[in-house]
Order: sequence, then structure tokens, then C-alpha cells
Amino acid sequence: MRWLPSFRRPGTPIGERPPPWRQRAFRSLRVPNYRTFFTGHAVSVTGTWMQRVAQDWLVLELSDSAFAVGIATALQALPTLFLGVWGGVLVDRLDRRRTIMWTQAVSAVLATVLATLTLTGTVELWMVFALALGLGLVTVLDVPARQAFITEMVGPEDYVNAQSLNSTIHNLGRLLGPAMAGLLIALAGSGMAFAVNAASFIGVLASLWRIDASLLHRAKPVPRRPGQARESLRYVWDRPDLRACMLLVAVVALFGQNFRVVLPLFARDVLDGGAATYGWLTSAMGAGAVIGALAIAGRERISSWSLLLWASAFSLVSMLLAGAPGLLAALALLVGLGITNISFNTLARVLLQLSVDASMQGRVIALHATVFLGSTPIGAPLLGWVCEEFGARAGLLLSGLAPAVAAVALLPTLRRLRRRAGSAARPTPVVDPAERATPT
Repeated sequence: MRWLPSFRRPGTPIGERPPPWRQRAFRSLRVPNYRTFFTGHAVSVTGTWMQRVAQDWLVLELSDSAFAVGIATALQALPTLFLGVWGGVLVDRLDRRRTIMWTQAVSAVLATVLATLTLTGTVELWMVFALALGLGLVTVLDVPARQAFITEMVGPEDYVNAQSLNSTIHNLGRLLGPAMAGLLIALAGSGMAFAVNAASFIGVLASLWRIDASLLHRAKPVPRRPGQARESLRYVWDRPDLRACMLLVAVVALFGQNFRVVLPLFARDVLDGGAATYGWLTSAMGAGAVIGALAIAGRERISSWSLLLWASAFSLVSMLLAGAPGLLAALALLVGLGITNISFNTLARVLLQLSVDASMQGRVIALHATVFLGSTPIGAPLLGWVCEEFGARAGLLLSGLAPAVAAVALLPTLRRLRRRAGSAARPTPVVDPAERATPT
């Protein structure tokens, strides 16, 4: 695969009508191991979103500063920025299932500590910062391991579907978790939300324990040798398609996706609301993300051209949200923002997974995580400063303008690569075997 070709699910001849959407959208759940993992992940992800909302609100209460919220978010992403590539190297060497079990167990311990500190009234801002940094260190291994583990549970023809279903359940958690967190914070304080999250890790740990390891499609571990981190950087740099994809992801992540910084301010200063309002805003975006993820899960074809279109749509909705006149308009636009955001993110991850050799998968996914999450230490404080100086609306406007500029800048490259792909395809009507072997 290169930057332009689209992908069709194997077994669907050209010209033949694809199966009904319902069969396409949930096909990965027929795989027992994936179904087990999916169930445990569904239990845990709601608690994770409760903690995110509660942590943001706790920092705002302790500091009364959007910049401090940005710092907390940045500290959680900082380890990925500096260590993400080496995390990918380890993921390519280690047993991915066991790695995820360890990272989830440590995350549960960190959530328990934060819950105890908050419920006992001894929590201070520096403690929240330290625990956010600790969770960020766990993320260095957890994110690439979880993303790469999907390729061990399902075959290549179901990569897109499995990733989309993961995004669906992740955003169902975004839909339910923030709303539950807002109510729980109002009734019992942030500490209870942290306690619920700590308990929720039992579900994902139990599902990982129950997975039948003999049915996994394990890639051969990459042997230890010098220069493996640099090798992944050269691999991506030498591929114009991967380079362009990473650049677009970087700009969207740096400027467009720091919702945890801008939405608390938008809820409080623009909409005159509190924690519950912030929870509803995040839930609305989660509802849109669920819709977008299910739509992507049912697709039979994907292309990198659609990645550019979704980035442009994301930019437009962000700029419209900056001018939202009230709560109802903001909620409606956040549903749209959720649809465009998850569609862009899912397509970017899948295009990268389909484009790389199995031996490079963990490292390229880690590079994506470095770009996607590692940009937060720069973007979150920057956006927090913009919100403090010019208001939350200005922050949202910047979130939309920057990806739009990147999309326009990449348009000539995209057209040039598309022409090359079209010229290479003209001599024969036969579908390229590599394209035939990859799913949509």
C-alpha cells in the first residue's frame, strides 16, 4: 500500500454488492479472543473516561488555571514524546498480552492512589501532576501494545473493523463516563470517580487472563540489535505516504485535539456551567464518536484521500463550535466534532497498520503514538495559554484553523502521489495482490 490506493475487504468481488451493514460492522466479534478482549475493555473504558474528567476538574479546582490543566495533560503525554519510539521497540520484542496485563495493573494502582489522596482530603496539585506523569510512563508501553495486539487476535481482513469497534467502545465510554463523572463529582466529589476507575480495571485484566493464547496470530519477536529505534524513523521517512500521514496526524493532534484543555474552560466561561456541563459536552462528543466509529466499521473500502477529507471536516466543525451561541448548539456541534475526529483517527491508524511490515508494526504504531500523544506536552500548554489570554472560543478557532492549513499544504503532494498510483495501475486491470490481501 502507498498513500493513495484504497482497500477492499477480501472475498467481495468487484461489482458485487457487499454484505449488509450490520454483518460488516460487527464481524470481528465472531472471533472468540477478540470478543473476550472487547468485553473487558468495555468495562474498563468508562472508568477511564470518568477519571479523565475528574482529574481535569480537580486540577481546575486546585489551581483555577487553564494553564495548569494543560500542564497536567502535558505531563501525562510527556513520556510518550521522549520514550515512545523505544516503547515500540520493546513491544516488538515482548509478549503483547502479558505487557498489557502489566500496564493495566499498574494503571489500577495509580488510580487507587489518586482516589485515596482525594477522598482523604490530602491531595495537592503536585501530587496530581506526579501521578499524571506516572500514568504517562505506563502509556509508553500500553498504547502500542494494545494497538498491535489487535493484529494478533484477528486476521488482516478484519483490522479495520476491529480497530473501529475498539474506537466504538472507547467512545461509548466517552459518552457514558463523563456524564457519570459529572454527576458523581457533584454528589460525592472527584475522589469517588477515581475509585470507580480503579475498580474498573478488574474487567480488562480478567478478559486478558481468559484469552486463549494458542489462538493468537503472534508475530515472530524481533531480536535485539542496535539501532532499532532509528530504523523505524528511517522507515517512515523513506515512505512519502507514511511521512504525509504522520505530518497530518501531528498537526491535528498538536492543535486540534486538546479537548481536555479547552472544554472545561468553554463549559465554565462561555456556557456559565460547571462540572456537569463539562461532562455533557464531553459526552456529546463521545456520542458523535460512536456514530463515526460504527460508520467506519461498516465500510468495505478505505483510502488515504478520505483521511484528508475527514481532517478538513474536523477543521470546519471546530471553527463552527468556536462561534456556538449556546449549550444546545454546542452539543450538536460536538456530536459532529466527535464523528469527524474518530473517523480521522481510526483511518490514520488503520492505514499505517496496513502499510507496514509485521516486523515494524509495534515501532510504527509507537511512532504514531509519539506524534499523536507526544504532541500534547507542547499543544496542551499552548492551547491553555491561548484560552487564558483570548478565551475558550479563540482556542477552538485555533484548533480548527491549524489542521485546515495542513490539509491545504498536503493537497499537492496527495494529488501527485495519486497520479503516480493511477499511472502504475493503468497497464493491467488485475487488482494488485498486495491490495487484494488487505482489508477495508
